[in-house]
Amino acid sequence: MELENNTPVVELTKSGQPRKRKPKTSNTYFTEDTQNAILEYVASTDQDFRDKIYRERVEYGFFKLTQNIIHTFKFYYTDGESVEDVQQEVIAFLLEKLRLYKPEKGKAYSYFGTITKRYLILKNKKNYQKLQDKGDLLEVDEDKTIREEIINEYYSDDYSVSEFMKLYIKYVDKNLSKLFPKEIDALTANAIIELFRKCESLDIFNKKALYIYIREIVDVDTPQITKIIKKLKVFYSELYNQYYSKGHVIT
Repeated sequence: MELENNTPVVELTKSGQPRKRKPKTSNTYFTEDTQNAILEYVASTDQDFRDKIYRERVEYGFFKLTQNIIHTFKFYYTDGESVEDVQQEVIAFLLEKLRLYKPEKGKAYSYFGTITKRYLILKNKKNYQKLQDKGDLLEVDEDKTIREEIINEYYSDDYSVSEFMKLYIKYVDKNLSKLFPKEIDALTANAIIELFRKCESLDIFNKKALYIYIREIVDVDTPQITKIIKKLKVFYSELYNQYYSKGHVIT
């Protein structure tokens, strides 16, 4: 927006300071040529031609896409595997799905980004459960970040509540499709619960930032997230009452 004399209007914050805007960045590693190369790959039946296209024009895009998603969302529950090995596993999975891509499914960057996130969410969920099965929360949470930064701050000073959270996550995981029959609701709930699984590695507690984080995992709007959070709160209250009175949760 500009004034009549072409002087730019400077937007101000509530405190009256000039609002700083983060410059827009482009995903230069996943370019229009990458998109076109994927379309050429799908259209061809010549495997040698496909292999050449993948090596020269697609492989680097997949490498950077998976690398950025792993580190941006801290998918670090690897169950002994290195992050690099996990990344190669995801890339191999994307290569399997490459021939199934269709333009009507949207831009390849978003399509394969979504596949990557869902694959890593499922893998992290399994590895998180293995981690929990190997020891109790006291052993797993050696530096107490779960208890001190998340559990105590938002729930209680009673450490038993953090033990309940472990049971709550397990309950939602096991009954996800039953609690949320609609696929979009189940995906949203899983994305929210993912925050609890990874709470010790998150450094964001601002509500707006958390909503943005969830929307990056599953492509839904804010009302959908709010709706599912309210349902999860209901289950949380019911289960906690059960845990408080009986000392356990039936999962």
